[in-house]
Amino acid sequence: MTLTHPSALPATDPNDWRDAVYELFRASAIRQVVYVPDAGHTRLIDRCHADPDMHAVVLSTEEEGVAHLAGAWLGGDRGVMLMQSSGVGNCVNMFSLLAACRLPFVTLVTMRGEWGEFNPWQVQMGRTTPDILKISGLTVHRVDDPADVAETVDSALRIAFDGSQGVAVLLSQRLIGRKDFTAED
Repeated sequence: MTLTHPSALPATDPNDWRDAVYELFRASAIRQVVYVPDAGHTRLIDRCHADPDMHAVVLSTEEEGVAHLAGAWLGGDRGVMLMQSSGVGNCVNMFSLLAACRLPFVTLVTMRGEWGEFNPWQVQMGRTTPDILKISGLTVHRVDDPADVAETVDSALRIAFDGSQGVAVLLSQRLIGRKDFTAED
C-alpha cells in the first residue's frame, strides 16, 4: 500500500462515502484506526494517515486489531478496525474478549465473495461473515447504497461507544466495486 502525502490528498468530496466516514471518525473522536491493507478502504486509510490527530496502524493479521483496540479503549482512546470479510475468520477467538469484557468495538468490513467475485476462495467466507459476526456477539449492519453509509457508520459508532457494544458494518461488494484479476502484460 502506498500512502499519499497529506498535501496530495484530494479535497473532501461530499459525495464520497469514504470522506463522509472520515469526517464521522473526526467528529466521534476516533484516535486509533487499525487495518490490514485493502483496496476498498484505501481512500479512508490515506485520510486517517494524513490526520495528525489519528494514529493509523497497519496490522499483520486482523486479530491483532481486536487486541489493539481493546488496549486503546482501556488507555482512553476510541478506535475503529478496517478489514476485509476474509479477515473476519481470523478474529473469532479474539471476539470473545469483547463480549467477556463488554468493550466497545467497531469494524468496517469490505465484503468479498459476493456480486461479480472472480476469486472462488472468497465466496465461502463472504457467505458466512454476517453469521460469524452475529454468533460472536456483534451487531451487524449491511450497506449496499452509498447514500446509507454515513448514517449507518454514525449509528454503529454511537451503539458501540455509548452502549459498550461490538458492531460491524458490512460494506457490500457492489458498494465498493468488483475486483478483477488482471495479469500484467
